[in-house]
Amino acid sequence: MIKESLFAAEEREAKLDMLGDILQVMEKHVDFATMAAHIDQVAPRPSQEKGGRPPFPTELMVRVLVLQQLHGLGDEQMEYQLLDRLSFQRFVGLRHSSQIPDRTTIWTFRERLLAANASETLFDAVEHQLHRHGYIARCGQLVDASIVPAPKQKLKKDEKALIDQPEPAMPIDWSPAKRRQKDIDATWAKKHGKSYFGYKMTVNADKRYKLIRKVKVTTASEHDTLHLNDVLDPLNTSRDLYADKGYVDTEREARLKSEGYRVHIQRKAQKGKPLSECQQRRNTRIAKTRSRVEHVFASLEQLGSKKLRSIGLDRATLQLNLKAATYNLRRLCSLKTCGILAF
Repeated sequence: MIKESLFAAEEREAKLDMLGDILQVMEKHVDFATMAAHIDQVAPRPSQEKGGRPPFPTELMVRVLVLQQLHGLGDEQMEYQLLDRLSFQRFVGLRHSSQIPDRTTIWTFRERLLAANASETLFDAVEHQLHRHGYIARCGQLVDASIVPAPKQKLKKDEKALIDQPEPAMPIDWSPAKRRQKDIDATWAKKHGKSYFGYKMTVNADKRYKLIRKVKVTTASEHDTLHLNDVLDPLNTSRDLYADKGYVDTEREARLKSEGYRVHIQRKAQKGKPLSECQQRRNTRIAKTRSRVEHVFASLEQLGSKKLRSIGLDRATLQLNLKAATYNLRRLCSLKTCGILAF
């Protein structure tokens, strides 16, 4: 016989806490109000001069974006889960509300961030949270890049010629609806003999905590080595820099060494000139440390980083920065739960 209770909702919430709801751990350690204030400074809430229902608070919408990235949900799925899922309702503060942000509201909030050029604002706000807890970048920098596939585009030969120009242009006969669905920023790249279409995400993670400190999003065809300087973190307590053989550049390595960096970049064999035993041992030694950044990409993939649901470089930059920010929040919860102290 099924037992009924007037306090069923409270009893379920208590059991969620006992089982270890990560959202409640995040609630305990993350100051979402401060993060929302940081966003409002860069992307102010729209005024209510035209009347109508006021927009949801920025803090609530930040929580919605974190949930969305944490579970790899689209806008429609996010709306459904907010209506259906107890832990989601409790986390965003809508447990007893009849209204929830629908798919259009979520999309509009992201567009607000794009319009204000605030793609990196939430990531920066999370970085402030990490520093507040004492988790500053320590023990060296781990740099690597990963291709993030986007939906492949089916184009005619003349359309492809227009898009592949130095300044890409859309064919004039495309309807507005078709233009919205065509990604002219994403490019093709080949890795390990396999072709990919999409974008490239370069990250800098610190060696000690495996937290992402810098992010750079580009098209997939741009070489890894072009963006190493963009993701260098001057705040890391160590001058050690680790990267794989994709970042080999003799002139830049010499410059980095002159700036005080201890460069640990794996050596790359030349055609007809294999690596010496000494170089192979060096590569193996570097790989033991450098491989820690692969754990970061594996976690990002679990969060759905391989599923771009956007069109264009600007939206890809926003989504991947949101993903990196969410990874850092989850990592912060893990560090706190495991008792890894900041020092």
